[in-house]
Amino acid sequence: QVQLVESGGGSVQTGGSLRLSCAASGYTFSTVCMGWFRQAPGKERERIATINSDGVTVYADSVKGRFTISKDNAKNTLYLQMNSLKPEDTAMYYCAAGHICYSDFRYWGHWGQGTQVTVSS
Repeated sequence: QVQLVESGGGSVQTGGSLRLSCAASGYTFSTVCMGWFRQAPGKERERIATINSDGVTVYADSVKGRFTISKDNAKNTLYLQMNSLKPEDTAMYYCAAGHICYSDFRYWGHWGQGTQVTVSS
């Protein structure tokens, strides 16, 4: 019933930009919290940005000032604009939906399949 599909990943050089998209279906995400997570090899899944039903955003310190989360409620689409990319940003990026903006990724109920972002030096 609920589907989240990420797109927009790819390979860029240090300092480059990418915009990720997450298309939702079978779910009205205007009423819930949406978030972006990433997971690099050998590391725990990290919550990097969230946006609640009122449009309030929260960012992890590692991406603050470089990444921007936004959404289009009419299109049920979530976005992540990533600027000034660094090699440490290399990871699989996932979008997720939750009843509220949970800190622990284990509480988020719906996940996309992920899209790979690779940043080279």
